[in-house]
Amino acid sequence: MEKLYNVGKIVNTHGIKGEVRVISVTDFPEQRYKKGSVLILEQEKTKAVELVVASHRKHKNFDLLTFENHPTIESVEGYRDGILKVTEEQLTDLPEDEFYLHQIIGLTVIDDTGREIGKIKEVLQPGANDVWVIQRQKQKDLLIPYIADCVLNVDLEEKIVTVHLMEGLEDL
Repeated sequence: MEKLYNVGKIVNTHGIKGEVRVISVTDFPEQRYKKGSVLILEQEKTKAVELVVASHRKHKNFDLLTFENHPTIESVEGYRDGILKVTEEQLTDLPEDEFYLHQIIGLTVIDDTGREIGKIKEVLQPGANDVWVIQRQKQKDLLIPYIADCVLNVDLEEKIVTVHLMEGLEDL
């Protein structure tokens, strides 16, 4: 089966005309939710459903969507708590030095001397820059900011990230 990537979660309906409230997890909501875009809805106990976006608008912290052939609240009520996904083919090329989370998580991290530190287990997005959480053996996790001074090279083909551990980052 084709690999799918999360772009949002339907958390509720909105109004009576088939609109759903989505908490988005994509950096590209305008592209993912534009009219005519195809999204895959996955839910726990049902088969995946292909939905075509009919409309999109922002409301507070939510993206509000309607889907073709779903004109009423009754036609979308069952989609609550479903995860909206896209196929790998729908992913866009990113600028140099930008990556999708699924490309980064699981990569091996070495320092600039060649010493293996661990594997990236999570990416935090607290503010100005991402923070990569490195899982180490028999030590607590190491937090590395995604900045040029720390992350020297990301080799997706070799699945290796080379970092410079600035003073104070690693507590031995």
